Amino acid sequence: MGLKVLKFGGSSVADGIQLTKTRNIIEADPDRRYVVVSAPGKRFEIDNKVTDLLYLCYTHMEQNLPYDQVFQVIADRFTAECLNLDIDVDLQGELDTIMDNMKKGCSRDYIASRGEYLSAIVTAAYLGVDFVDTANLILFDKKNRLLEEETNEALSEELAKHERAVIPGFYGSSAETGEIVTFSRGGSDITGALVARATKADVYENWTDVSGFLMADPRIVKDPRPIDRISYKELRELSYMGASVLHEDAIYPCRTANIPINIRNTNIPDDPGTIITADVEISDRVVTGIAGSKDFAVIAIYKNMLSKEKGFFRRLLMILEDFNLSLEHMPTGIDTVSLVISNKAIDGRLDEIVDEIQSQLKPDNIETFEDISLIATVGAGMSFRSGVSATLFTALAEAGVNIRMIDQGSSEMNIIVGVATSDFNKAIRAIYQAFA
Repeated sequence: MGLKVLKFGGSSVADGIQLTKTRNIIEADPDRRYVVVSAPGKRFEIDNKVTDLLYLCYTHMEQNLPYDQVFQVIADRFTAECLNLDIDVDLQGELDTIMDNMKKGCSRDYIASRGEYLSAIVTAAYLGVDFVDTANLILFDKKNRLLEEETNEALSEELAKHERAVIPGFYGSSAETGEIVTFSRGGSDITGALVARATKADVYENWTDVSGFLMADPRIVKDPRPIDRISYKELRELSYMGASVLHEDAIYPCRTANIPINIRNTNIPDDPGTIITADVEISDRVVTGIAGSKDFAVIAIYKNMLSKEKGFFRRLLMILEDFNLSLEHMPTGIDTVSLVISNKAIDGRLDEIVDEIQSQLKPDNIETFEDISLIATVGAGMSFRSGVSATLFTALAEAGVNIRMIDQGSSEMNIIVGVATSDFNKAIRAIYQAFA
């Protein structure tokens, strides 16, 4: 099929058993040439992720508390894996270097990145292929924003020198200072996508502990249907609303290069998983997926003759900017506008925000609702079918769910409803049953 880039998540490299599965998957297909790995995840329910232990080390350093024992737990975990799998690598030298840097007061990002760094070194030695560090290949500016063109050029040039390689995910470095910079948690997905684009891969396989995407959260809906194929646009909508199989920022590099992403299950390697493509496939399926997020506040503003008042929305958005708030949604009517904002972002300042809106814009009435959840029903086929909204709203009405807000995207690919958080699970189940 052509060159493939693989990314293995923390559960896929958690221990020797999982690493053996990983090797079997890679060796089953000679096209699988470049492998990106996360730091080892949990081996069992009450276990710790290596990255969490590394963050704990840094916390201890900040508080001038001993961190040697925590770091030793990490060291013992990697050492035991090497012994069990008979991996020939100078692990102790790497561990000593990390400890020396910690004693010198290294950065939080440096410490956090060492899980991926060690994981890649061990995996490369186990597979007998090259280890390629991303420290000077994935580049960030002084505000820790990814330098896309420079990164693509550096990765392309370096990886062209290696027939096969293992690459650590999650981090790169500052183009100015050379210091380690990390992505947000789950950022190894982004690294995999960047490597796929740089190598002009035919497929980016993202291996994790689930067999692709499901139409709804299995913790809410019993045995939801799997999604065998989904477009980047649909996935972007679902990821934004809480579907968390793939880091949402990992979509963009592959989308721009038109590289399909295949979500696969390390524990069930024969399962085809979910294919993510640029093309929107219109089929008999009306709804592709349902996802939601909790903990939003709604500020509902009423002002008579609002539609005639020039500059109202500009001033309203400037107030949000002054509070450093991003807006999730803004449904409007002829005399009304509602602001949907994350409660986490509001951070207890709701009364202060409302007072500022009242002071500057003089609305006739403001109401606030703090216990709101958003649910997105997403599907490329929705815009080509009549009666979708009627089916959705009827299902919610029959389930006794009161809709507090409705917002439909301009692409007509999604319908977002706001409901009381107490109705969240019930609403998702009702929507699923209506379209599954």
